[in-house]
Amino acid sequence: MSTQTVAAKEIKSPLVVDRQKMPYDLADEIGYRCRIGLIVLASDYTIEYEFRKMLDIPGVAVYQSRIYNDAEITPESLAAMEGRIAESAGVILPGASLDVVAYGCTSGAMVIGPENVHARIHEARPGIACTSPMEAAAAALRALGAKRVCLIAPYVDEINRSMRDYILGLGFQVPVMGSWNLSNDADVARITSETTCKTAVELASGNDVDAVFVSCTSIRLAESAGELERIIKKPVISSNIATAWHCLRLAGYDDEVPGFGELFRRPIASGE
Repeated sequence: MSTQTVAAKEIKSPLVVDRQKMPYDLADEIGYRCRIGLIVLASDYTIEYEFRKMLDIPGVAVYQSRIYNDAEITPESLAAMEGRIAESAGVILPGASLDVVAYGCTSGAMVIGPENVHARIHEARPGIACTSPMEAAAAALRALGAKRVCLIAPYVDEINRSMRDYILGLGFQVPVMGSWNLSNDADVARITSETTCKTAVELASGNDVDAVFVSCTSIRLAESAGELERIIKKPVISSNIATAWHCLRLAGYDDEVPGFGELFRRPIASGE
């Protein structure tokens, strides 16, 4: 388009109103109760959806970033994420304050170690409260008074066994466990909540356990947890349920949140 044509169009479309420095009102911040930062795996289809459901609370805001990971879940691919955590934490509202940052990978946090996850987050957000699904699950089980845990996990057997050993090392018993033995996040994300609930009923209805932990942030369970608890008469947590609850409590939000199971009625256990 020629300069003459542009000029002709401008002449035919004169600026009629040009108001500057217009008056405006400011509302409260969306996160006026608390602001949660969430680092989401690049391959995760589920955690954001479930966080939006569970944390649809006036005054609570969740801001997330993504971290690159390999969709194939192996100890090596999980460990490789450590060097990317700081950058992912740093791009969540740069320069603004957050109350807590969560790294959203259960098996990754186990392989890397919660203390290393915290250290990487603190490189970008010094002094901030931190959590990850594995440590959130441990805090949740303590808050529920659980001792004997049914572990349901989707991973390959090497990771499943390591996770059981890790939970044992935290002082819990794991007399029952089950797995779908999948290595790809996209497949894990498609497991139906009905499948997960059926598995929990099969494995956890007896007296061998007093709580269920369903591992992996890609697993769908949040909206079914309350009904599942009524069926098996035991508290049920998932990676996403535990992490959302732990974020709220670490951020100072202590109100009950109905609809997602017993955990959201509990405070953090004393001494945590």
